[in-house]
Amino acid sequence: MLPLDSLMSTQGVMVMLLVAYAGAMWMFLSSAPKVHTLMVSDLEIARQFYEGDLQLLAAEVPLHYYYNYEQTLGLSTIDPIYMPTNFSSAATKTSASGATDGLWYQLKKNVQLHVIGGASLGEKDRQRHVCFDRDCLEQILLRVQSRYVKFKVRREDPLNFLVKTYEGLVIEMSEVSN
Repeated sequence: MLPLDSLMSTQGVMVMLLVAYAGAMWMFLSSAPKVHTLMVSDLEIARQFYEGDLQLLAAEVPLHYYYNYEQTLGLSTIDPIYMPTNFSSAATKTSASGATDGLWYQLKKNVQLHVIGGASLGEKDRQRHVCFDRDCLEQILLRVQSRYVKFKVRREDPLNFLVKTYEGLVIEMSEVSN
């Protein structure tokens, strides 16, 4: 065992603080939900679809998103076809409370969906929902199938499918390929 005087020295206290900090960070990060970000062309239509047709429950904004985490994703590397011409006005903004704007839904127990504006309209002025993560779109497709919403898979790789809402609106779901 370590002598008590070396444990209570400046170096010993610093080591204990670092170990405590590492433990706290590990607990925080391991309990943080996985977040899928989905860019849509119209937030209000997206709200109606996800809350109405898919009946997703609203989720709390994860703590790590309060610090502009999404701003560091490198949105400048996105293909312009998925972005409106005036991207600066459609980019995610920070509200007065410090939380990032957008819609937050619970997909699974520890998986959340963050819906933000920024996608351009698809062909025939279709609403477009764009995602960089195939797993996100697969989970949405499973939810669409379980809610008996009409859909048509157009392409498997990258994943692209159409969804027809109960109101008759067609939404294109697209995976961004590299």
